[in-house]
Amino acid sequence: MRIDIITVLPDLLRSPFEASIMKRAIDKGLVEVYFHNLRDYTTNKQKSVDDYAYGGRAGMVMNIQPIDDCITALQKERKYDEIIYMTPDGETLNQKMANKMSMLENIIILCGHYKGVDQRVRDHFITREISSGAFVLS
Repeated sequence: MRIDIITVLPDLLRSPFEASIMKRAIDKGLVEVYFHNLRDYTTNKQKSVDDYAYGGRAGMVMNIQPIDDCITALQKERKYDEIIYMTPDGETLNQKMANKMSMLENIIILCGHYKGVDQRVRDHFITREISSGAFVLS
């Protein structure tokens, strides 16, 4: 299984994959995990990934442009079974769901940040929205 994680804080997310069950799975070659810094896909000089919500909602959301560019680049390399968005209002992650997802070949996980993502990301790319229940990856 290959897991591509898209985030604005890749260094923060590495440590859980360097210990425990995930480390053993990686060491055995059962899982490959790659982190993609969303800021690497921005086109602006400041490398900012946030913008005002499309449609005028309050607060900042993750801009569609770098997410689109990152997902498109990844999809050019391979086919993905799921593109998952981690969000507090998603379906709660449970053991049954984890077991089903463990059988997938390739997945992308988009980690939420700010007040979420531009709604167009959810409409055009995301195949599943999941909440970890206890916390959402940033």
